[in-house]
Amino acid sequence: MGTRIFVGNLPFGATESQLNELFSQHGEVTSVSIVKDKFTDRSRGFAFVEMTAADAATAAIAALNSYQMEGRPLTVNVARERTERPPRGNDRRAPRSGGFSGNRW
Repeated sequence: MGTRIFVGNLPFGATESQLNELFSQHGEVTSVSIVKDKFTDRSRGFAFVEMTAADAATAAIAALNSYQMEGRPLTVNVARERTERPPRGNDRRAPRSGGFSGNRW
């Protein structure tokens, strides 16, 4: 398995092919994934790039951190492992009160 890299402060108009071209200058790129909003399909401003070799990933991070892309300095570092989060919903909050719940007189 390759090294996964986080790319932040990405211009909203950036494409996966642009990132692939940029990172492939430092080694073989396995995959590029720009994270998009599930409702609007608009970029959320960050992406993940996976590279096959760890030394190539380290070189890409060193070279591209603070790299100016369309006037925005990229934040490039090793991606952290995803952690489990508690489920979202009403089970985490105190019961709500309010609304009409019976006779008020």
